[in-house]
Amino acid sequence: MSFYCTHEDKYGNEHTRRLSKRVSVFVFALFLLITVLNSFAVIPSGYTGVRTTFGQIDNDVVPNGFAFKIPYVQHIQRVNNKQQEITFKDTIWGESSERTVVYMADVVVTYRINPEYSAWIYTNVADYRQNALPATLVASAMKASMVSLAASDVTNRSKIEPIAVQNLQEAIDKQYGGERVITIVNVNINDMDFEASYNDAIAAKQVAQLQYEKRQIENQTAINVANAEAEQKKIAAQAEADTQVLAAQAEAESIRAVADAQADANRKLADSITENLIEYEKIQTWDGALPKVSGSNSLVGIDLE
Repeated sequence: MSFYCTHEDKYGNEHTRRLSKRVSVFVFALFLLITVLNSFAVIPSGYTGVRTTFGQIDNDVVPNGFAFKIPYVQHIQRVNNKQQEITFKDTIWGESSERTVVYMADVVVTYRINPEYSAWIYTNVADYRQNALPATLVASAMKASMVSLAASDVTNRSKIEPIAVQNLQEAIDKQYGGERVITIVNVNINDMDFEASYNDAIAAKQVAQLQYEKRQIENQTAINVANAEAEQKKIAAQAEADTQVLAAQAEAESIRAVADAQADANRKLADSITENLIEYEKIQTWDGALPKVSGSNSLVGIDLE
């Protein structure tokens, strides 16, 4: 086999000359090497291959590993089937179930292209690396997630993020004709809050609530103090009454003891008085004078005994 090369001189004349055998061998070896290298492709783990023949896409997915192809005729494109993330920086406005305005931003969606649909998404989605999850579709799913929760729960990440995953999965399945082309793994919402006016209203409500609770505490404290004072007065009054009762009881007991003693003395005295004692006392107290009478008709009786 001989190789020739053609060149023009400065006057525009073409000159053809035969290459040397050594150069011919080198060119042929280079061509053969390129042809061999274009005869196979290596699909790494976590990827699948999409084979094209003269630009026509083969529906059969090329699995990971070593794959053969026809040089210069067929090409194999890699499709990443690992978990990937897309960040949506734009602010998404929505409402809670109570029509409270709320927004979210910096939404990170983690997804995975299912291997069996690698050829399908390569064929049907232009620039699938950027457009696999359309921003409008994600925004719609996020709004649907917001309106499913009340204002008290809508900004709770642990509640809204699982709902967002479910809504986004349903939306993307519908987008792709009901097929599970993409699996939504996770939705992470980094920024979410209410409209400023709502936050101001919430702040005012919280202040009012705090003031109300403070007044309730103060009122309860005053009631407790009054109850404590009343209880102390009650205890003091009861103690005083008990003291007076005890004093009265003691006095009554003392009077009763004196009366009992006097009565006992009187009994003893009564028991000791006899007829002889009475006569003796008469004699002791008689001054020896006889009774005196006046008038002619006075009668005096003398007991000779």
